Amino acid sequence: MRERNRLRTDLLHMTINELQKIMPWIEDYFSAFAIDSVHYGNEKLEDLSSILGEDYFIEMESSSLAFIDGFFLFIEQARALQQGNGSTVESLTVIPGNNKNGEKEAFSVELKKGEVTAIVGPTGSGKSRFLADIESLAQKDTPTGRKILVNGRAPDDEERFSTEGRFIAQLSQNMNFVMDLSVEEFLTLHAESRMVDEISRIVKKIYDTANILAGEPFSRETPVTELSGGQSRALMIADTALLSPASVVLIDEIENAGVDKVRSLELLVSNNKIVLISTHDPLLALSADQRLVIQNGGISKLLKTTKDEKKYLKSLEIIDSKLTLLRNQLRRGEEIDFSDFPVQINL
Repeated sequence: MRERNRLRTDLLHMTINELQKIMPWIEDYFSAFAIDSVHYGNEKLEDLSSILGEDYFIEMESSSLAFIDGFFLFIEQARALQQGNGSTVESLTVIPGNNKNGEKEAFSVELKKGEVTAIVGPTGSGKSRFLADIESLAQKDTPTGRKILVNGRAPDDEERFSTEGRFIAQLSQNMNFVMDLSVEEFLTLHAESRMVDEISRIVKKIYDTANILAGEPFSRETPVTELSGGQSRALMIADTALLSPASVVLIDEIENAGVDKVRSLELLVSNNKIVLISTHDPLLALSADQRLVIQNGGISKLLKTTKDEKKYLKSLEIIDSKLTLLRNQLRRGEEIDFSDFPVQINL
């Protein structure tokens, strides 16, 4: 309480310009009272009430006291929004459901923060259904009958159905933007909605990271509607890792998205996300900490990635980088050069 009162006193003694420098989003509060923050920028917050006069606040259907109290309430609410829903998701637990034949799945699965789980299995086996169960935090109310626990407990209705403070982000196979904004405008809008400090810095960091992940670079002025599939995916992976409060990231296919796959996973994990990725790509599967095998609509196996598998991962990365080079040569209309390819091709 003492620290809170000290902070309140410090803020009261600051000018409007000083407040906006550390909390750019605070201008929204002054705008609600029709206060020109430019005109009063050099005035201290504690003096603003007497400068404007009580009659001013009466006309605004408020009071000087309510203005000051509301200011600090606004800050508290904004900080809560910055931190998402205020809770940290350390783990998700998947309680067994049934496969397509109605047979009970054999075991539960725990998904932990900072780990990548690859969802593997034949096409049509139920990989996307598994991700959908996670996304909806299923409570035995989906075709599989699975139940998802958050930090060992059943989620409440607000966690399941509220669109605010969602801690699950899903990156689908097809990502299409509908807003006519540039990349910089899009990132700035998202950063402002999260009420983060130093908006220009975080926008630059996301943009730079996205260009590292993308197979083909793009500019800040590029309209998001003109980004390629790989560029869109790279932008949203960087945005999700660096700005989104989501603790859980679901990715449905990334192998053909034209992004640096391994770096993308490393970025998400380094930001303490629970990452699940549905994939047919052996490079991605072996980059994960574990593989969840789906067969006939049900969980069949859970395989931890072994040391031997990790050992061969480097060789797979070399082959994959060469294949990426060949794809890029094709896209640019260049003649294909196999001289540096690690596999001897005999015709």
